[in-house]
Amino acid sequence: MLTEQKMKAALQQYLDGFNQQDADAIITLFADNARIEDPVGSEQIVQGKEAITTFYKGAVKVVERLELDTPIRSSYSNYAAMAFTIHMVIDGQKRVTRAIDVMTFDNTGKIIDMKAYHGPSDSAQPQL
Repeated sequence: MLTEQKMKAALQQYLDGFNQQDADAIITLFADNARIEDPVGSEQIVQGKEAITTFYKGAVKVVERLELDTPIRSSYSNYAAMAFTIHMVIDGQKRVTRAIDVMTFDNTGKIIDMKAYHGPSDSAQPQL
């Protein structure tokens, strides 16, 4: 049975996977037919286990770390969300992006949909 504790634990595992550069730990959280829209409103839709594997194997190479901005939130249903800051290096340039990810879970606790909310003004080079 899906519980809010299980959803929160999955989102923590998602963060930990990035922070340990462990794409496999992230990929195991997703159902085989899951869908990712990152960021929402873009043409960047990732669907299915193979595409998700490729997506996260690449993502862990550019993300240095993820930092929670507030505690992970759950719901009375199959949704959980987290606000966090992404620290990454793209083409040799450090970037930070503030994002909110909303995950939809199936009843077994696998993520079936992930939506990443961030826009152009949410990403910048960090101040030194």
